[in-house]
Amino acid sequence: MISPELMARAHLILDEADIPELPNHYRGKVRDNYDLPDGRRILIATDRLSAFDIALAAIPCKGQVLTQTARFWFETTKDICPNHVLAYPDPNVVIAQHLNILPVEIVVRGYLAGSTGTSILTMYNKGQRSMYGVTLPDGMRDNQILPHPIITPTTKAADGGHDMPLTPAEIVSTGLLPAEQWEAVTDYALALFARGQKIAAERGLILVDTKYEFGTDPSGRIVLADEIHTPDSSRYWFQDSYPASFEAGTRPASFDKDVVRAWVAARCDPYKDPIPEIPAEIVLETAQVYIAAFERITGLKFAYPDVSEPVLTRIRRNLAALF
Repeated sequence: MISPELMARAHLILDEADIPELPNHYRGKVRDNYDLPDGRRILIATDRLSAFDIALAAIPCKGQVLTQTARFWFETTKDICPNHVLAYPDPNVVIAQHLNILPVEIVVRGYLAGSTGTSILTMYNKGQRSMYGVTLPDGMRDNQILPHPIITPTTKAADGGHDMPLTPAEIVSTGLLPAEQWEAVTDYALALFARGQKIAAERGLILVDTKYEFGTDPSGRIVLADEIHTPDSSRYWFQDSYPASFEAGTRPASFDKDVVRAWVAARCDPYKDPIPEIPAEIVLETAQVYIAAFERITGLKFAYPDVSEPVLTRIRRNLAALF
């Protein structure tokens, strides 16, 4: 059921945030970034939904959901780890400290779950028991809770490449990170995940796994960057669905953000064929899921944007002092 508030804002799409007055534009899959000469970075979360190595659609309010969900978590975890946030001049925008991003992808997992080639469930079901420097026992089942959360680091592949699993020993021995830095990243990641799982449980959710991005500031201090515990960077299950689903061997209920992905995949090979036009109702259904995820994860009411002002117009107004 699409809410009247969302229906009234179906036209408020931010598919790109091209602002010529700002310098050093870098366009990521979801965010448009600008690096200011003074060392600050502007990150503008658009409504782009990326899948199959392309931008599939623009989902109303998605950029605001990601920015505001990450804001909740950055503020809730700043006592654990410093983060890159300097200011929030707009609901879709973060002004952040520019960092040197560490060359290791950090994923923390609390359950034997996942579907990608680097997920522990995929590797476990192929017969592997030792992975990422951790050995798992025989006899585990799909989606089973792990004896304790683990970090599953990978390389950061270039565009079009594939991430490769790493062990802590390989990270240090190959010089990707010095031992002290890796130990600090490990401590931060596990502490952040523990806080995330605790708060998620209070909301009736299970934080299953998540991705973190860390960088260093000019002094060498490790700082949390990008986003944290958002629907895009994390897997959440509904707590009350887990026991019966686990016993039945099925996937627990979750925020199903893959409405668009599933619709496209059912109609073509998205890696080879032209993408058919995605119906408006599919786009709005996905937007409703993102908004519901924000409210459930944070416990806050989503603040819908003003229906009378285009999102990019509002962003330009709020950033005008930086032009």
